[in-house]
Amino acid sequence: MENFADQFLKESVEIISKLDKNAIEHCVDLLCDVKTQGGRLFILGVGGSAASASHAVNDFRKIANIESYAPTDNVSELTARTNDEGWESIFAEWLKGSKLNEKDALLIFSVGGGNAEKNISVNIIKAIEYAKKAGAKVLAVVGRDGGFAAKNSQSAVLIPVVNAQHITPHTESFHGLIWHLIVSHPKLKSVQTKWEKVSK
Repeated sequence: MENFADQFLKESVEIISKLDKNAIEHCVDLLCDVKTQGGRLFILGVGGSAASASHAVNDFRKIANIESYAPTDNVSELTARTNDEGWESIFAEWLKGSKLNEKDALLIFSVGGGNAEKNISVNIIKAIEYAKKAGAKVLAVVGRDGGFAAKNSQSAVLIPVVNAQHITPHTESFHGLIWHLIVSHPKLKSVQTKWEKVSK
């Protein structure tokens, strides 16, 4: 009987083999448009995906040279909006305050992508709805069936389910792989990363 590490890593390899490479390339092309037009990238996630959003903002700003923000990085505004206006509207109202427009893009990191009927990640749903009204591009990296985000994005990378017991850890792990691939893409990468630079 194989140990758990073997099982988990085999599942990860299987996920890599099943990823839709064309969807990833489409995300890159949409972000190239944002960069060329001088637009901004807003990255949303809740829970572990919020941590992914924060890390990704750093990489998109520093490596791809795209002006990027994660609303969850501003805990004062986040909690004020939650307290004053409610959890469901925090991201949409934050985007309104940032004057989201047709040059910009919204990137969603989520496990389920939002489900209004089950009252899951409604704040992400409302943010996507607002972004579409504003004419901004919507991209997503999501697990399971992708939920609302996958159905309402111009480009969605779906992390395949290979073991129903590991949907969340695999999806959140692959958020990092996908955004690192994107910022390293020759079409977007503007700055050499530190260790690659000093290793030359």
